[in-house]
Amino acid sequence: MPTRHCIQRQTNSQTNKISARIGNFRFWHQWHLVVHLVVQLVVQLVVHLVVHLVVTENLAEQISNSLKSKITQFFGWGLCLSLVLSPIFAGFPLPGHTAQWPEILQRGTLIVAVKDNLRPLGFRSPDGTLQGLEIDLARRLAAELLGDSNAVKLEPVSNVNRLSVVFNHQVDLAIASVTANRVRSRLVDFSLPYYLDGTALVSKTKVSDVLNRVPSLSSPLSGQKIAVLNGSSTISIIRYHFPAAQLVGVDSYQQGYSLLEAGQATAFAGDASVLTGWVQEYPEYSLLPVQLGTQPLAVVMPKGQQYADLRAKVNQAIAALQADGWLLARTKSWGLPLPPASEK
Repeated sequence: MPTRHCIQRQTNSQTNKISARIGNFRFWHQWHLVVHLVVQLVVQLVVHLVVHLVVTENLAEQISNSLKSKITQFFGWGLCLSLVLSPIFAGFPLPGHTAQWPEILQRGTLIVAVKDNLRPLGFRSPDGTLQGLEIDLARRLAAELLGDSNAVKLEPVSNVNRLSVVFNHQVDLAIASVTANRVRSRLVDFSLPYYLDGTALVSKTKVSDVLNRVPSLSSPLSGQKIAVLNGSSTISIIRYHFPAAQLVGVDSYQQGYSLLEAGQATAFAGDASVLTGWVQEYPEYSLLPVQLGTQPLAVVMPKGQQYADLRAKVNQAIAALQADGWLLARTKSWGLPLPPASEK
């Protein structure tokens, strides 16, 4: 009997130890999940704020350079801290996974973010087919890189998501009317430019005829009302070239169109590529025959040494398409304005 009691006590002791270990495991597992959730929320919040900060093209004109630097540094350190803590606590990954070149080659398909509402860069035909200069480029890159122009999956995105889908590793590339600049290059990489966009003005044909007869850029719109997108980089450009003009802020191109139709503005200023689509859709309008400045549109690519092969192949392909005249031919085909150096 004593032996039996001794065995029973040993069994109970071992059971208690196992229960304690299970309890500890459950406690740490639950704490682990809490840390997972916290890190996930921090990463998503910081990524959202940083991408939104960078997507706002006119930020440099809305706040001082010193304040912009402090804000960028703040979010930059927050982003770095989040990315460092994320793999430490349970290996939480960022959403999605951008494929490296060998994976894309094995997959046999290029995943590209594009616009589907921005004529003539990327838009839908009446039957719903995606078309435009950037759609042509996406398919041509698939042909150059994978040997098949149909080996591409086109993912329509909004303006706000153009950078984040690449940064968050949801697509391989983005060809979505993105201007390459230093601020954005902190988050993503850019290819060689495939088109030099700029600022243009659109107005009713009869107004454009008047502007065509005036040689000076600053005098024709003196005192006139020019509609511009709120918070856009166009504001400073128009103020520089037309200092006496009255600027009227609008929240969308459609609102600008409504102002012009109602006679509440003489012209609308915006990206030359977008206004070209405007004129194509509304023939009663025409562009002022001068493009103000240039802004390089480029393919958005992921940062990181692991994507160096992909970036190199995209740049090689674009360089070849520039050299053989394919890009220039497609630009002319879609009726886009050409920079002075390209006009022949």
